[in-house]
Amino acid sequence: MKKLIVANWKMNPLSVSEAVKLTKKEDIKGAVIAPPFVFLESVEKVLKQAELGAQDIFWEEKGAYTGEISAAMLKNLKVKYVIIGHSERRCLGETDEIINKKLTATIKAGLTPILCVGEPLNIRKKGLLSAKTFIKNQLLKNLKGINLKSLNSKFSILNSRFIVAYEPVWAISTGTTGIPAKPEDAVEMHKFIKDLLATRYSLLAKVLYGGSVNSKNAESFLKNPEIDGALVGGASLKPEEFKKIVKIAEKYNDE
Repeated sequence: MKKLIVANWKMNPLSVSEAVKLTKKEDIKGAVIAPPFVFLESVEKVLKQAELGAQDIFWEEKGAYTGEISAAMLKNLKVKYVIIGHSERRCLGETDEIINKKLTATIKAGLTPILCVGEPLNIRKKGLLSAKTFIKNQLLKNLKGINLKSLNSKFSILNSRFIVAYEPVWAISTGTTGIPAKPEDAVEMHKFIKDLLATRYSLLAKVLYGGSVNSKNAESFLKNPEIDGALVGGASLKPEEFKKIVKIAEKYNDE
């Protein structure tokens, strides 16, 4: 399985010209570029190797929903991947029920979801079992009522099928929490997520790691076969840094 590296630019950069410039530098095979909505069209026009992702989606197809973006709009812009339930959005009040609706709309539209899950520091401090229980509850709520049995046939081996990004919230921006994640912690949680999805939903999924990944720590995570790639935040705004991460991932691609 090929490792997938997703660049989540978050609310950056500030202009179309900067977004285009950054895209050209990060247009690498094996990467997904997820810019802010306002830059999607401009980024898509210059992409030649990387694929296009969106940072969010709305669950209704159309209507009076000021400020929202539908699946049809994203598809018309040639978006293939959608990040759903990122920890930053959850912190702003996005609930598991809302994420469930967004996930349903994404799958219905034939877009590839990147569902983000992850435990906060207060849960992690209680131990691994508490962290696993928290992640399990997130997944069960987020996937409630969704027909996942068709996904393995709907998304072929050549596609990304269904993607989960494990974000240990306590390891994001480690300068704030002071607690860097250990690769063995990530491997353990990735195994747990994959086993849960396979056992409960008969679903084969890619699981990416998303805990302050950079070129210095990327290899310690990506060399593990249980980790199928990375969701990269701040480092994706630094082209040379991002390229190094993609190159590291290529070393561990399992064809």
